[in-house]
Amino acid sequence: MTRLRPERAPDWLRPVLDGIRDVDAATLSRHGIPPPADGRRSAVLILFGHDAEHGPDVLLTERASTLRSHAGQVSFPGGRTDPGDADAVATALREAEEETGLVPDGVVPLAVLPDLFIPPTGYVVAPVIAHWADPTAVHAVDPSETATVVRVPVATLADPVNRFQVRHPSGYVGPAFSVAGLIVWGFTGGLLSTLLHLGGWERPWNASRVRDLDEAWAAVRAEGREVAES
Repeated sequence: MTRLRPERAPDWLRPVLDGIRDVDAATLSRHGIPPPADGRRSAVLILFGHDAEHGPDVLLTERASTLRSHAGQVSFPGGRTDPGDADAVATALREAEEETGLVPDGVVPLAVLPDLFIPPTGYVVAPVIAHWADPTAVHAVDPSETATVVRVPVATLADPVNRFQVRHPSGYVGPAFSVAGLIVWGFTGGLLSTLLHLGGWERPWNASRVRDLDEAWAAVRAEGREVAES
């Protein structure tokens, strides 16, 4: 089993560890359904780094638009558990390395959150909180799987201008962010929103502002085209 090292967390990350100390799955997930014993196991890496110019940041990936499931969605690096993985930390680090090219030796695992069940996919997800003590360059290793890899400043995520609620065609309404030319929503958006709150990073924002998902994506793409043409 991989040893967790919460004592190695930098001071700026300790409020997050304090906030998640007694957190339960119901607080972290909107579904509130206990993970089934036979659920497909997976893990994601919630990797916090620090940039001298922008402060704390988190690593996110955008799935390729050609994938059969969850195409174009933004997520934490991660994926399904392999038989050879020792634990959730091993899964999260292996998947993150495969997707982004990060060097696992520079990552310090700090905590593993309660298992979360995602009914639409059938996966039981173990979120791993970690500190990027020795950051390395990252990129989309396999463009057929990953379109973009970005480090998004926590300050940008917490900025009320970038926050709203998104409405999916299925009827789902939940927290979302418009950052780095991307829309972060669903499982990742909800978990980020909760961590901002628990870690004391949240700023007051207008939760009554609801945007349709397709319209939000269209607006972001139009802004991207304007920037590219200017």
